[in-house]
Amino acid sequence: MTLEPAEGVVQAVVLYDGRLLLAERGEGWRLPSGTPEPAEPAEATAARVVYELTGYLVDGTESLTPQDGATAVVCQLLSESPSDGARLAPDRLRWASLAETADADLPAVVRTYLEGHTPV
Repeated sequence: MTLEPAEGVVQAVVLYDGRLLLAERGEGWRLPSGTPEPAEPAEATAARVVYELTGYLVDGTESLTPQDGATAVVCQLLSESPSDGARLAPDRLRWASLAETADADLPAVVRTYLEGHTPV
């Protein structure tokens, strides 16, 4: 499998224990997101951005089919607690239940993905 360089903003979908990682950005809660480095695939961008913003170590495992120009990558959480040095303070992060994501600014491709996931 060859990973193509990403373009535009990449959003990371980090699910753990039936909850979604959200970051306070501007006026609301959004997925951790950022722009790729030159020649960086979306999966690597998502993992890097999550670590830089939140301190959580993740593995970008699955790119979702883009819709409405949104690139989103499902990420596997690899650390239970964040490391020091994250750009966002802990009070600007939240683990929201899927029911609580109704007020979050999520792209359609992510909402579709989440509909197929029921917390255990």
